[in-house]
Amino acid sequence: MDKRPDMAPEDDVFAENRERVRQPAFNVPGVLLASLGLLVALYLVQEYLLSGYTRLTYLEMLAFIPVRYVFPLTEQGYEWLWTPVTYSLLHGSVEHIAFNALWLTAFGTPVVRRIGAFRFLVFWVLSAAAAAFFHAALDWGSEIPLIGASGVVSALMGAACRFAFPDGGGYDRTNGHLYPRQSILGVFSNRTVVMFTAMWFLGNILIAVGLPLIGSDAGNIAWDAHIGGFLFGFLLFGFFDPIRYREV
Repeated sequence: MDKRPDMAPEDDVFAENRERVRQPAFNVPGVLLASLGLLVALYLVQEYLLSGYTRLTYLEMLAFIPVRYVFPLTEQGYEWLWTPVTYSLLHGSVEHIAFNALWLTAFGTPVVRRIGAFRFLVFWVLSAAAAAFFHAALDWGSEIPLIGASGVVSALMGAACRFAFPDGGGYDRTNGHLYPRQSILGVFSNRTVVMFTAMWFLGNILIAVGLPLIGSDAGNIAWDAHIGGFLFGFLLFGFFDPIRYREV
């Protein structure tokens, strides 16, 4: 794993950050609260203000559907342009949105504190698209719509694995953003990250083979979008991290 990095003078951010006052455990960043508010607002519109054909049209215009990309330029509409992102704003039930909101708060908080609001929004857009197209690659030509923020949540989990798990064990949601970023290979010297990643992938593999987790329906869970999102966040987080370290 990474040792304490040899930092250039201008990159001596970690040492300064360690002197900051500890932030409250439930101090959720504003951009994250706004994101959660948008998810809830869109769900309320979908469920309580629309009905019948209008609701179906709304979902069709915003959901990601892999078959659109078989012959995208021959489509009558242009939904294939924005649905790789907008699908992540929709949810199918209260349980669906509540589950994603819980994990979005848990893993989004340290990531937002680390990279800031603007980078977080860019991260959301790109990770949503990465998760969607990873799903499409394994379900090419499928007509089943994909909705939900779990691909983005998975990307945030992958990103958090690079910095928010201290060497001593555990997951630091409150001050995890202050730790150095570990290299991709160095992360696997952290037992907590290894166990977390192994259990996360095991859960998705069980879903993939048709063995749902407690309280879930494997047929309705896009496990491949989860994996695509996680790989995006884990492998590419360094491009979003404003704190530069010499990884060794």
